[in-house]
Amino acid sequence: MPDVQPISRESTAAIIARQLREAIMTGALQPGTQLGEAELAARFQVSRGPLREAMQRLVSEGLLRSERHRGLFVIELEPGDVYDIYAARAAIERAALIRIIRSDPKKAAKRLREVLAEMAGAADDGDPSAVSRADLRFHEELVALSGSRRLARMASTLLIETRMCLAALQRTGHSPADRVAEHTAIVDAIEAGDEERALALLEAHMEDAINRLAPGTSLYSAPPDVPKDGVDISG
Repeated sequence: MPDVQPISRESTAAIIARQLREAIMTGALQPGTQLGEAELAARFQVSRGPLREAMQRLVSEGLLRSERHRGLFVIELEPGDVYDIYAARAAIERAALIRIIRSDPKKAAKRLREVLAEMAGAADDGDPSAVSRADLRFHEELVALSGSRRLARMASTLLIETRMCLAALQRTGHSPADRVAEHTAIVDAIEAGDEERALALLEAHMEDAINRLAPGTSLYSAPPDVPKDGVDISG
């Protein structure tokens, strides 16, 4: 038998970190929010020890920032961050889309339409959070359908920041119906095997999100300078 270690249950700190991470990703804890130890310890009904351990995990993950003599705050995505996130996503998803169209575009389009149906149903129900969740699944599925494990692995590293952007996008006035229409057009182009149009629509989709989250920033221009104090995109 190999030398194996006993399986341990998830620690209290890990559970707290997971819940705080989810709250940050979904926008329940908005950018710039200060986290108070006493209040959170009372809400989680735990001592400050595991709470501090959980929050330090999120500091190491880059989701919280520590300010001397002030405490811990949820990070604020600056225009440079938004540009970087969407430029990286565009590169990954362009590569995935090309692989899809040059292999089995109709099969991929069928799967993507299933996710689109979820998005459209959420839009009809007036549930923008569910639209954002379906939006994220659409792009995850797009990369997965490429069959490239490396592209999927690279995309997964952007998951948390992508979810933060999608949560912020809800507050920019981007209507759920428009989001559904943008994704539908991409799938239509994939199904038709029109690589040039599919790539153009994907880039336009990314460009629109950048313009909404960081006005004046574009995929097609030089990366913006990052202000020292940061810019809140929470709207």
